[in-house]
Amino acid sequence: MLSAPSLNCTARALLADLAKRSAGAVIAAAITTAPLALPARAAETDRGPSLIRDAEIEGLMRLYTKPIFGAAGLNPGAVRVYLINDSRINAFVAGGQRIFINTGLLAQANTPNQVIGVLAHETGHIAGGHLARLGIELDRQSTATIIGVLLGAAAMAGGAIAGDSQAAGAGQGLMLGTASMSQRLILNYARAMESSADQAALKFLKATHQSARGMLTLFQKLANESIASIRYVDPYVLSHPMPFERIRNLETAAKESPYFEAEDAPDLMLRHQLMQAKLVGFLSPSQTVFQRYPTSDTSLPGRYARAIALFRSGDTQNAMVLIDTLIRDLPEDPYFWEIKGQALLEGGQPQAAIAPIKEALRLLPTSSLLQLLYAQALLGTENKTNAGAALAALKHAKETEKDMPRLYQYMAMSYGILGDVPRADLATAEAAYLRGDNKLATEKAKIALVSLKRGSPDWLRASDLLNFASRD
Repeated sequence: MLSAPSLNCTARALLADLAKRSAGAVIAAAITTAPLALPARAAETDRGPSLIRDAEIEGLMRLYTKPIFGAAGLNPGAVRVYLINDSRINAFVAGGQRIFINTGLLAQANTPNQVIGVLAHETGHIAGGHLARLGIELDRQSTATIIGVLLGAAAMAGGAIAGDSQAAGAGQGLMLGTASMSQRLILNYARAMESSADQAALKFLKATHQSARGMLTLFQKLANESIASIRYVDPYVLSHPMPFERIRNLETAAKESPYFEAEDAPDLMLRHQLMQAKLVGFLSPSQTVFQRYPTSDTSLPGRYARAIALFRSGDTQNAMVLIDTLIRDLPEDPYFWEIKGQALLEGGQPQAAIAPIKEALRLLPTSSLLQLLYAQALLGTENKTNAGAALAALKHAKETEKDMPRLYQYMAMSYGILGDVPRADLATAEAAYLRGDNKLATEKAKIALVSLKRGSPDWLRASDLLNFASRD
């Protein structure tokens, strides 16, 4: 179930979390957490980046990262990978053990190994404690120097690499008046961290018997795209090593690994291609989908992408024909059952959607996002018995998705259908607070407090929400 709009609030919450830190820490995150991408040409909008959620893609990222995290000595359950709806190639670490990866990188990576190489590099930043260490380095500099150097350098490098002379000029203006020695000290430190993360990635890939060729291929792609605009840039004003220097430093070491020629397993390659088909199906116009995956393409990815495009355009009937062929050919794939349920649900058939989603859950019972989709279908029937089942599914999903506003929306609906108004108000307050609507959160928490049993867990939670909402 690929979804985006309801999760913009999550992106804002993550950014707000960073904003509450010290100025030095915020800037450190901004400069060190884009180790692979060409800097963005345009700034983010006020709403911040749009995060998307999808059980299939998140499951694949867990599959990619689990051995890497193990090699790095990290607890896989403590590191989250977030998907950003952005067509540019990018990945970064921010706000502690959080890896952010653009859909553009996933869509443009030719093999799983290329994505795994990126994730290994980002894991190197986490394992090396680079954000915290740069924060210490920044603390030695004045606030004015930090802001001038890092924001100026980011704008300069971004403008130069993206071919935007205006942005580069603005960055140069920001850097005026800052100490040259401080500039080079901080940026040299940032470059050293990038090299350190590269070396760590090689170590993790070797330990897990995987090739570093994909990482090198991706770096080569970025280098080729940037060569025309980057050649006149002073490497000392860049926070990252120059692309070709970086590749030369990596290539020799990478080829020493006995696993350099290792290939991705066919089943992993298929999952990678299905992920890309799903991204194209959901994020591209229908015309683009059918150009990339014409009807002559009878492969699983081709049918998958077209089926998604069809139900997105309202043609549920023809989408079902394709989805049923996918299930026929790969009946144990939970995500084909999921997409069937989602297509029926979005096509206005919630009752029919329940059975395929239940089958997806049978195949993948631990998925909180599938539980959420199941609850959505049950609630769509407006049946009291189904509302009780939806509430049970939502409580299960809440164990891992307690910060998702949509989950509390559905809980409020469930309680409402069941006639439990105080808990419906409490769930509405939870959803409002997570969205940043403190006025509604305060209003609903106050109403819930009147009816909930004083001292009960729900009463205490409503009291906490009231305090949080009035304080923020």
